[in-house]
Amino acid sequence: MGSLNIAATAMLAQQFNVDVISNNIANLNTTAFKRQRAEFNDLIYQTRSSVGSQSSDTGTLVVTGAQFGTGVKVGSVYRIHEQGNMLSTGNSFDMAIQGKGYFQVDMPDGTTGYTRAGSLQLSPTGAIVTPQGFAVQPGITVPNDALEVSVNASGEVQVKLPGASTTTTVGQFQLATFPNEAGLQSMGDNMLTETAASGAAVTGVPGGTGFGSILQGFLETSNVNMVNEITTMITAQRAYELASKVVQTSDEMLSSLVQTA
Repeated sequence: MGSLNIAATAMLAQQFNVDVISNNIANLNTTAFKRQRAEFNDLIYQTRSSVGSQSSDTGTLVVTGAQFGTGVKVGSVYRIHEQGNMLSTGNSFDMAIQGKGYFQVDMPDGTTGYTRAGSLQLSPTGAIVTPQGFAVQPGITVPNDALEVSVNASGEVQVKLPGASTTTTVGQFQLATFPNEAGLQSMGDNMLTETAASGAAVTGVPGGTGFGSILQGFLETSNVNMVNEITTMITAQRAYELASKVVQTSDEMLSSLVQTA
């Protein structure tokens, strides 16, 4: 009885769906988190009668055939790169990206990581780094005696030094974009890495063509919508319950068959 196996694939798929939803809900307050969506594909079909095959020696054709599916499988988990809301923090080193783009980060293994989580900080030497201490490209160092730090929309970092009447530019942020953002690989700690599916990174100045701008003193919030996630979770739960009902019904049918025999 194929219904047992088919229902089992449905239950596994919906369990995976709930796992994805639960991860979205868990990251409701994670800075710049992008929600994910599970996508499913139907499994290979079994054919009892092929469409278009000859049904008689006079050349008549089977116009519909007889195929039945064998269940469902997880196709992919798609990351939705919708812009989150802007949360005012008043912190000079909190940076939100309005529009497309990622901060570039020097990772310990020598590779480049990409993130939209702009909760940046200063290292003991004055370098602008992530909370994990990884330097943000290109390396920008704030003088220890700086009285004030400001970052404009185009990413220029300007400081006011003691005794100076004007500000001094000490560096400029650069952003990276990708042909296919969905192809980036999540590494945890709000960090993504480039893959063959994402395409090569294209770098540029914030505010330039195809790049977002920098908003100092703000953080981008998670784009998870709690109401939508709860609705999706209830739908997944109902689908799981229906699949379990199919298992129960199939088992009762097999029991009836055995008792009859």
